[in-house]
Amino acid sequence: MKRFYGLLAFALLFFSTFSPLAAGSGVDFNIRFFDRRIYYIQTDPIFVQITINNNSPQTFRFKLADERAFSIDFDTRTMANRQIAQADTLIRKRTQNSQVFFREIAIESGESFSFVEDLRDYVKFTQPGSYRVRARVYPELYRGMSSAIESNFLALSLRPPAIPGPDGIPLEMDIDTGAILVQRPLPPDEVVSYTIKARQESQWERFFLYLDLEAMLSRDAVQRRRWIAENEAGRRRMTAEYRQNLMNSTVDGDISVIPTSFEILRTVHNNNEGTVTVMTRFQNINFTELRRYTYYLERKDNIWMIVNYSVEGMGTEAN
Repeated sequence: MKRFYGLLAFALLFFSTFSPLAAGSGVDFNIRFFDRRIYYIQTDPIFVQITINNNSPQTFRFKLADERAFSIDFDTRTMANRQIAQADTLIRKRTQNSQVFFREIAIESGESFSFVEDLRDYVKFTQPGSYRVRARVYPELYRGMSSAIESNFLALSLRPPAIPGPDGIPLEMDIDTGAILVQRPLPPDEVVSYTIKARQESQWERFFLYLDLEAMLSRDAVQRRRWIAENEAGRRRMTAEYRQNLMNSTVDGDISVIPTSFEILRTVHNNNEGTVTVMTRFQNINFTELRRYTYYLERKDNIWMIVNYSVEGMGTEAN
């Protein structure tokens, strides 16, 4: 009889430890593309934002490993339900004999916790195609059959290598249509609206379409001197670095931040220069922040381009 109870206790412990969290527990797990854009089979990162929401009345605690491979996983499959192999780096991390360092995260009732991971660190893509991606979080760290919370599915389309343009730089493509993005002779206010909406939808290709990166980069006197001193290859490198820094919000964060809503207040222009004034709103927990932006544009080859901007705080509104 003692042996029976011992086996029963072990079975209960096993299933409580290794079975997924019960549905309706109040803790859910969602994923989305952090910078939704067109993804190619090359090694550019595929950033996925992972969010754990605690809708239960209790505090939810889980262990987040410094090496995230021991806290999360991705199940990626073709449309024929064939599972894609794990990345070689992920296999090495999980098979090497080393100590796993972690910190305990406490998510209070009604709160959420988010972090971002590169899908390519977990999945080995070898060919273009359509895939379904689902993530798993292991609250007690990854140990083979550990309990996991499963996320929603994401549809991922990996395209063949990007088409090179005349200057050797890959052509930008529209994420919704797959067509090559082409600048059109829009009026200044529509250029600004197009750029802000593109940022709201996290579509970087469209966001950069009417942004004159060279002019933006040269606004600073020190940077401008560097720009003038560089050769053509060096200037391309500076432009690429500036573009990446904008995406990472490490420079000019005011222009790349995502507003909740915006309204065009005033547009003034002549044949070659113009300004567009925009009132933007940013939603916070207890209030809405107001900022007034002024975008400065120049017409180049009949295309209006944003070359500079300024921003002014306009106070707050109660929610």
